[in-house]
Amino acid sequence: MAGGHVKYRHLSRTSSHRQALLRNLVTELVRQESIHTTWHKAKEAQRLAEKLITFAKKDNETSRRKAQGILFTPDELMPKLFGPIRERYLDRPGGYTRVLRTMPKNKFDQGDSAILELVDGPKDMRFAITAAAVARDRKLGTGHTDITIKNIQKVTQFRKEGRDEFEAMVDKVAQLELNKEEVKDKGIKE
Repeated sequence: MAGGHVKYRHLSRTSSHRQALLRNLVTELVRQESIHTTWHKAKEAQRLAEKLITFAKKDNETSRRKAQGILFTPDELMPKLFGPIRERYLDRPGGYTRVLRTMPKNKFDQGDSAILELVDGPKDMRFAITAAAVARDRKLGTGHTDITIKNIQKVTQFRKEGRDEFEAMVDKVAQLELNKEEVKDKGIKE
């Protein structure tokens, strides 16, 4: 029967190849906390990454064995997964990862690209982009848009000391903008 509802994306691979691909993506996500891949692979890897972090939150023998079966290098990454990553998401009810669409990675095939990242981490893109928007609004003296206000609430909601970290990032972005203007002014004078 052609078409129909499927439970997951097959990604044009055999079952074992697809599972190995997804395990590899999730292993790299835990290692680097942000990966760049195609959109379809990112959405499938997101499902497995959410399960892996849920195992880490449970932190019992069964969940450790299941997590060990997912990661390709468990001896290297289990302490990180059950340590800082578990602590980061302990109070969060779900939604540990985010998929951001990007421009195509390969200009020849124009496949949809995406960034899969752990939220509230050091490489959180939405946190940095929202801080840049707030710094721009403060510099221009305009009020924040509804989307910016909602994003501020989202990026600070589950972070410990989220407001303080956010204000520090806004100050850092504002300093970068000032330094960029100084360099531009020096370049014009010379």
